[in-house]
Amino acid sequence: MKKHILEISGVQKSFNNKLLLSNIYLKLETGQIIGLFGKNGSGKSTLFKIIVGITTASDRSIFIDGISKNNSFSLLNEIGYLCQNQFIPSHFSVFQAVLLSLDKQKAHVICEDDFLKPLLNQKIKNLSFGELRYLQIMLVLFNDSKFLVLDEPFSGLSPKMIEIISLLIKENSQVKGIIITDHNYEKVIEIATDLNMLKDGKLQIIKNECELVKEGYLLNSEKF
Repeated sequence: MKKHILEISGVQKSFNNKLLLSNIYLKLETGQIIGLFGKNGSGKSTLFKIIVGITTASDRSIFIDGISKNNSFSLLNEIGYLCQNQFIPSHFSVFQAVLLSLDKQKAHVICEDDFLKPLLNQKIKNLSFGELRYLQIMLVLFNDSKFLVLDEPFSGLSPKMIEIISLLIKENSQVKGIIITDHNYEKVIEIATDLNMLKDGKLQIIKNECELVKEGYLLNSEKF
C-alpha cells in the first residue's frame, strides 16, 4: 500500500482585524486519524476550508506527496471534504445522488446499506436531517480521495449510525489520512490516532482528555 502525505504550512487568517489562525503547520499521513478540538469560533471549520482550497490564505503552502498544490484546482479530487452544509441538489433522489457521486461498485455497496436502501427513491429535500447527513458522510467516505477532512460527521446521527460511521472512518484510515472535528469528543478520542487543539490561533498537540480539561475545552465535571 502506498503511503500518502499531506503537508500544509504558513496558514494565517484574520477576520475583522482579529487573527484567527496563526502560522499553522499540519502534517497528515495515510493511517492517521487526527482529532481536532477547539472551542466554537476557534477556526476549525476555517482551517478545513483553507486546506481544501475553498477559503484563501495568502501564505498557505500545501504539498501532497511532495508535490506543490498551491495553485491546484483539483484539491477536492485528492481531499474528500465533508462540510457542515447541504451539498447535494435537493431535487435529486438518493439513488441519483449515489450514482452521480461514485463508481458502480461503490454505488452498489451504498445502495445495499441498511439505512439508505429504503430511501433510494426519496428526494433529498424530503430526508430528515439525520438521514441526509448519513448520506453525505457515506458519499465522502466512499470517494477515491487520498485524504478526508470531516467537519462534524456525527451531527444529527442516531447512535447506531454513529457506530457505523466510526467503523468506516477507521477502515478508511488504512488507505487514507483523515482529520476530523466533532462535538462528540468522546467518539473522536476513541477513533483518533492523534489529537490536536486550536487555541488562540495556534495548533497544539493534545495527549488525552485531561489536557482538554487543562486547556479549558472541557469542564472537570464533564469527564472526571
